[in-house]
Amino acid sequence: MNSFDITGRVAVVTGGYGVIGSVLARGLAAAGARVAVLGRRQDAANSEAAAIRAAGGDALALVADATDVDQLRAARDELLSAWNRVDILINAAGGNVARARSDTISVFEIPPDAFDEVVRLNLHGTVLPTMVFGEQMATQRRGTIVNISSMASIQALSGVMGYSVAKAGIDNFTRWLAVDMARRHGDGLRVNAIAPGFFITTQNRAVLQSEDGEHTERARNILRETPMGRFGRPEELVGAVQWLCSDAASFVTGAVIPIDGGFSVFSGV
Repeated sequence: MNSFDITGRVAVVTGGYGVIGSVLARGLAAAGARVAVLGRRQDAANSEAAAIRAAGGDALALVADATDVDQLRAARDELLSAWNRVDILINAAGGNVARARSDTISVFEIPPDAFDEVVRLNLHGTVLPTMVFGEQMATQRRGTIVNISSMASIQALSGVMGYSVAKAGIDNFTRWLAVDMARRHGDGLRVNAIAPGFFITTQNRAVLQSEDGEHTERARNILRETPMGRFGRPEELVGAVQWLCSDAASFVTGAVIPIDGGFSVFSGV
């Protein structure tokens, strides 16, 4: 039986100090991987790496903007100098942009630059790190990439047009690259994605919770359409990601795995 063990593998987590990124970084470290926490803020990356080391893991901080190729290449060179290889890339950088939401305005009022910003953050912020770190994996002829999709990629969620477009692009990119990497560089290269359902994070808390902690109307609508009847906990993403990164998933590529409490399969009836 292929092993779920990832001990000693080198993982890069972009957005590694965000709510989801930090949980995945800590989960991979707890499973034995060496984890590079990558993000734009030196202090936040250092703090997250220090927290992983304090818990007994092996971690380092890499500073780079996920949409800046030159910074990403410098971070890759630093990683290779320290640890010699890269086995896992988790593209957790992303999120919505408040100015690109259309909850209280017409979609025709969204500023074009806000649309560009949210697409660049989520789509380019996944494609570019993949191009940089994936190139090293191709050289090694081994490695696994896990992207972060969303329920917004498969259903029309109100208010988040740009975010939805970007996440749909990530689904297509995941499938396209899975085929290209396997055909060109062998079956040791795999590309998959997870599609989280609804989790309360720093970015969306104001949309889902009122100041007194009660659920907003949007939150109540989400819970009504989620068969499990609750929001997800970020740590509930870790198991699927560890599986995708391990040899236990050695024949899995091009998959987008929903982790959503049943939201994506419920018809509402």
